[in-house]
Amino acid sequence: MSEDGRKYVPFEARTGNESIVYFTRDLSAEGLRKVYAKVNARMTGKVGIKLHTGEPHGPNIIPREWVKELVENDLPDGVIVETNTYYGGDRDTTEKHRKTLEVNGWTFCPVDIMDEEGTVTLPVKGGKWFTEMSHGSHMLDYDSLFVLTHFKGHTMGGFGGANKNIGIGCADGKIGKAWIHAKDGNEWGVVEEELMEKISESTKATIDHFGKNVTYVSVMRNMSVSCDCEGVAAAPVVTPDVGILGSTDILAIDQAAVDLIYAMNEEDHKDMLERIETRHGLRQLSYMKELGMGNDRYVLIDLDNDEVRICAKEAVKDVKPFVRMIAK
Repeated sequence: MSEDGRKYVPFEARTGNESIVYFTRDLSAEGLRKVYAKVNARMTGKVGIKLHTGEPHGPNIIPREWVKELVENDLPDGVIVETNTYYGGDRDTTEKHRKTLEVNGWTFCPVDIMDEEGTVTLPVKGGKWFTEMSHGSHMLDYDSLFVLTHFKGHTMGGFGGANKNIGIGCADGKIGKAWIHAKDGNEWGVVEEELMEKISESTKATIDHFGKNVTYVSVMRNMSVSCDCEGVAAAPVVTPDVGILGSTDILAIDQAAVDLIYAMNEEDHKDMLERIETRHGLRQLSYMKELGMGNDRYVLIDLDNDEVRICAKEAVKDVKPFVRMIAK
């Protein structure tokens, strides 16, 4: 097993083609809509909006008001799509999941729990762990997928970007998620490189299914080292807010988000880097590249400044450090 998950590869050491990633510092509904407008060309037919709707009263999820404004203005027929969780709690059954959705305010548009009525398997092309992945059966009801991600840390994955949003979030609760996490009879046995690779293979099944009709927007705000699946128990936020990214390339958008974290000052990014590297989270990026899922080189376009090309250091130069204690 490789140790790629601990090794950050600087931009100048990467090879291959470049994709476009759009960036704004405008953390608002307007900023979200501005980025989405740049990457939504192939959102046709029935559109599923994959986002993490959170545990009850989760403090760090993307604000519902932002998503509501986006849906009402840009995706009036869009449907939020989710799956039930593998772990026990407030979202492991459809009944409990729907109660949590109501608590968290996801009531302004339809929400489809895709594994409510069973599962479907989709092929994993070129994987070494899987030949197929189990998803919620309702995934086949959609023509396009909009992946709206809250970028943050993750207890097992190191970081939760677009790859984790799809790889875990579209796998059904009882079969697909079990395949990803289980090892040698231990239901939570997979860690480090193997977990990152399995998440990525699950993602590949989804994006291969949708083809060109998938796009990505990631919100870098309220970035705890904990995932939104930890709800009110998430670690306090100590990483500065950055902005919003958009791309049609899943690897490019996750790589850009990670690069923005690495470009911060030591005191601002030390906790997040510790979480990413100790969990071998960077293997998500290198394995996505090996699977041909996108480019780790990109052009970062600053939507706040005449769409000029910038680097990660320039993008975060105005970020102010802060500490936001989460009410327990």
